[in-house]
Amino acid sequence: MRLVKRLGKAREMSLATARRRLPLLEPLVPGPSKGTRTEALDADGVNAVRITVPQARENTCVLHFHGGGYVIGSAALYRDFTWRIGAAARSSVLYFDYRLAPEHPFPAALDDAMTVYRWVAKRIDPKRLAFIGDSAGGGLALGTLYRLRDEGLPLPAAAVAISPWTDLALTGPSLQSNAAADPMMEATHLPATADRYLAGANARHPYASPLYGDASGLPPILLQVGSDEILRDDAVRMAERLKAAGCDAEIEVWPRMPHAWHLYARILPEGREAIARAGRFVQHWFSP
Repeated sequence: MRLVKRLGKAREMSLATARRRLPLLEPLVPGPSKGTRTEALDADGVNAVRITVPQARENTCVLHFHGGGYVIGSAALYRDFTWRIGAAARSSVLYFDYRLAPEHPFPAALDDAMTVYRWVAKRIDPKRLAFIGDSAGGGLALGTLYRLRDEGLPLPAAAVAISPWTDLALTGPSLQSNAAADPMMEATHLPATADRYLAGANARHPYASPLYGDASGLPPILLQVGSDEILRDDAVRMAERLKAAGCDAEIEVWPRMPHAWHLYARILPEGREAIARAGRFVQHWFSP
């Protein structure tokens, strides 16, 4: 990771190049465990994939908000993660492809998340539904909770935000203090990524940057972040805001972990432990 980061800093890759190269990695991502069923779905116009592990209980669902800076992401790149969180939560998992920036800037991703949530909530009791999101997906999951609450819709039972990007205004002290320690993320790349998504929108709009929203009335939320991440303070400050608003929020800062280390659970025992912890959290809040 450190080598790739150094090479990337020396020669920043264009978004078009990154999008061309990422599919080359998809065949290298291991498939799910034996007995897992994968089904492509149309969720009211949004492409989605349902992953059902043998351990999944009926009528439960974890809605997965993928990361990728709002500009990249695919179900194939997450297939070694989605089945693991499904097994840990004893639930089916629904991954969905929200529209990507810069072609579809804010609030397109949020609109798609709302569409998918309404589709799922017609089929599964929200009390047996949970959100999980990593990186930009973590911020999107939190922004979706705000909008659901603001529109008076039923909220899911719980949410897990993994290394969430909650502040597109980029004010977190860890962006500088962890710049050298973070083995993966390059802080100098974030302004352009934020601009692609915002396209002139207010960087402190709470649906884009949940750190600046009114966090009252949200369901229980677990935040997990690595101590060495440049986005560490996005999670820490978000947890503080949630707790100040009276929410049942927990924050876990994992020593020396990289950004969204859960995605490397096949080789990182800490990734497997963090996923297990997230699964237990979700199970605890699911309605019986």
